[in-house]
Amino acid sequence: MIFTELPLAGAYVIDLEPRRDERGFFARGFCAKEFAEHELKTGLVQANLSQNVRKGTVRGMHYQRAPRAEAKLVRCVNGAIFDAIIDIRPGSPTYLKWAGVELTRENRRMLYVPEGFAHGYQALTDDSEVLYLVTEFYSPELEAAIRWNDPLFGISWPIADVTLSPKDAAHPDFQP
Repeated sequence: MIFTELPLAGAYVIDLEPRRDERGFFARGFCAKEFAEHELKTGLVQANLSQNVRKGTVRGMHYQRAPRAEAKLVRCVNGAIFDAIIDIRPGSPTYLKWAGVELTRENRRMLYVPEGFAHGYQALTDDSEVLYLVTEFYSPELEAAIRWNDPLFGISWPIADVTLSPKDAAHPDFQP
């Protein structure tokens, strides 16, 4: 695997290193040893799959508060998404900064989202599916979110025609 750190401290894009032959390819999608070498969390406890019927669908910006803050490993397994993260860790050198990455079935990239980041994405194609692995079990009492278009961050979502759940549409702006 190839780990490329994003401009946000501790966040990485992870590319596969496929070994190809006439049958196709083989690649590691996770290796605890390689993750640990980059000081990334390795205790994955849950896998989630999200399907998006419509292009333009936005899910986010979600996070889980301490003591159940979670790191995520995100991959688009069908279609394409624009994945966005915000560093909301007070004291971080990249506090209140955001970054976005395109994840597609074709590029097979993964995004490592550290604890203390808000996370969301927009479907770039109809019928996209996103698989993400997390380091903490879901704790509804610690669930939190930021409005997807909070002007404090100015995330540049690629598609203007947005579909949101009522819950995601009602998230508040961030209060630093």
